[in-house]
Amino acid sequence: MPPGSRATTAMDRLRTLAGVAAVVAVALSPGRAVPAPAAAASAPCDKPVYLTFDTGHMGVAPLVADVLNRHQVKATFFLANERTVGGGTSLDDRWAGWWKARAAEGHAFGSHTWDHDVWRGDEPAAAGGAPAFRMRPTAGAQAFRPRRLDAAAYCRELERPARRFEEMTGQRMGAIFRAPGGKTSKALLEAAAACGWTHVGWSSAGFLGDELPSDRFPNEVLLMQALRDIRPGDVLLAHLGIWARQDPWAPAVLEPLITGLKARGLCFATLREHPQFAQAARAAK
Repeated sequence: MPPGSRATTAMDRLRTLAGVAAVVAVALSPGRAVPAPAAAASAPCDKPVYLTFDTGHMGVAPLVADVLNRHQVKATFFLANERTVGGGTSLDDRWAGWWKARAAEGHAFGSHTWDHDVWRGDEPAAAGGAPAFRMRPTAGAQAFRPRRLDAAAYCRELERPARRFEEMTGQRMGAIFRAPGGKTSKALLEAAAACGWTHVGWSSAGFLGDELPSDRFPNEVLLMQALRDIRPGDVLLAHLGIWARQDPWAPAVLEPLITGLKARGLCFATLREHPQFAQAARAAK
């Protein structure tokens, strides 16, 4: 290593952290609004990140839509029919207009299973039989009760949000899905692929932490970490509301995250532009 290079590297790191800290400090200043960009012709997106949202209790959904609109950011949403803070569920008629507006704005969409079914394990397949899975839905009539789904039933769980999305918006969602909690197995992914679905996870640095306990992971820390670690090509994960988090993430972090990443020269794209997932995300389900 050339003389002085270690010192130079250390100084570069300090400058990077100082820059991130400055962005965070300005963005989180009380009463300070983050300015939205002036309307301009879209510039080529050569350092993209892919912001995605899973459904949740929908309490921050209007705020998320407002921030994305003002900053001209397109995201990808994964839909499940989850319980909401206002009563009802995230895909009922009360939310149909919200989803229709997001579809009209040009966002991308995929399935998150109808009842937010979390994979818990594979069932041993009988000789020549189809695979089956131990699941634990967190929504619907069987919420929080273990159940068994065979491959065909799991495909129906993936399909139901697609049909409901089409009813609400008049559009078809892409052939992409995210397993709740990101929990899968080789057999589960093969079963989904057999009925035309491609799974999308998230990048390590793209885990934005909005489902973590806020007393141990405050919003300022999550923002600093994201602005420091996210790189071009990362798939980012957030939610439209998390029941367990006391200090909601989106009101404090989403807007400064967008402006901070843009200040680093990054841009936002949907999974329809992702090199690995574009074909599936553009395939109508």
